[in-house]
Amino acid sequence: MLGGRGAGKTRAGSEWVRGIALGEPDFTDGPMRRIALIGETFSDARNVMVEGPAGILAVHARHERPAWSPSLRKLEWPNGAVAHVFSAEDPDSLRGPQFEAAWADELAKWKHVEETWDMLQFGLRLGAHPRQMVTTTPRPIPLLKRFLADPRVAVSRVRTSDNAENLAPAFLETVVGRYAGTRLGRQELDGDIIEDRPDALWTRDMIELSRIDAAPPLMRIVVAVDPPASSSKRADACGIVAVGMDDGGTAYVLEDATASGLKPPEWAAKAVALYHRLQADALIVETNQGGEMATGVIREVDPAVPVMSVRATRGKYLRAEPVSVLYAQGRVRHVGVMPELEDEMCDFGPGGLTSGRSPDRMDALVWALTELMLREKKEPRLRML
Repeated sequence: MLGGRGAGKTRAGSEWVRGIALGEPDFTDGPMRRIALIGETFSDARNVMVEGPAGILAVHARHERPAWSPSLRKLEWPNGAVAHVFSAEDPDSLRGPQFEAAWADELAKWKHVEETWDMLQFGLRLGAHPRQMVTTTPRPIPLLKRFLADPRVAVSRVRTSDNAENLAPAFLETVVGRYAGTRLGRQELDGDIIEDRPDALWTRDMIELSRIDAAPPLMRIVVAVDPPASSSKRADACGIVAVGMDDGGTAYVLEDATASGLKPPEWAAKAVALYHRLQADALIVETNQGGEMATGVIREVDPAVPVMSVRATRGKYLRAEPVSVLYAQGRVRHVGVMPELEDEMCDFGPGGLTSGRSPDRMDALVWALTELMLREKKEPRLRML
């Protein structure tokens, strides 16, 4: 179970342990009598997994509650089931004991994650169907990636917002409101695994450093449109990104309004609506593939909108590279969060996106920033006196 802070992972783990220890039908065919509980440290395991407000003791009714012996690090149920508590700081403590089941909490934070996990696997050798549950806020560690790629692993995801009714309103307003959509927020609140592609033109840190809450007064605003090559439902999305520039030469990415699954008149109307809402100066439209049709559709929606056609003469990577340099120079800011656009940027390398799809959002961004900051200007000729 991958989840954000306060999403209910601990409660889910505790209820699972209760279910298998008592042999409830929704969990197992009969009581599982030897269980391992592994936390980041023994203190974490005790304070969160066992004694915490969502811990194992709290989810039991009084008559079924196990006896807790902190000195022995052991829980004992009236039916004979026993759970032993271990710390991931000491992988060797898992040598020797054997279990039918295990609950591993906050695995992505374990100091010796591979060693501890390996020792646990050797100990899961009792019963007809040894099983284990992992509850963690994800990080891009190799072990978690292997879980996601393994067809034998059932993956559940839960966001902090899914458990909003059990969280303090002040927490939701301050923490969730501040971090939602950012790299940290997507990891710690949404339970997403966020990582950088080594050969990508942008990094998450680069974008986070560029993030601001609001843009200053802007001299120019353009809306760039990267139209799909066809109008079928399976066609690429229509990239629509708005960018402005202040009088100091800094650019501000204002909005990603990219549209998927829309017919040409529909995404054209969306681009024109964004143009009017932001009081932009022009629509920038790529005309390489279907672009001539795109300009015509836009003019049908609103013939008064100024449309500037651009044509790609270089590959996407070569066009995007100088734009990434603007970010490295600190000359571009992102106003708020645009997760899908930022995902494309941080996954775009020399071979394109790892998915093989077209980077429609990124293309629109590149066209907008190229127009505002990189378009070649004719220099005045020198005259001989």
